[in-house]
Amino acid sequence: MADNEKIKGPASYFPSIEKTYGKPIAHWLTIIDKLHDKKHMEQVAYLKTEHKVGHGHANALVAYHRSQAGT
Repeated sequence: MADNEKIKGPASYFPSIEKTYGKPIAHWLTIIDKLHDKKHMEQVAYLKTEHKVGHGHANALVAYHRSQAGT
């Protein structure tokens, strides 16, 4: 990707997520992997309640994970 191309979609939140919570994106995606039996908003709620992730960040992580998994 060229330097002048802006990242769009859920991945655009990744730098802020890593800075805010001090964990790499892979950490969060591994957690979401374990929630495969839950619906989108249940996964978001889990990140919010168990890991104190803000709603927008949690939603971006879940949306990205689900898009990569094809669900």
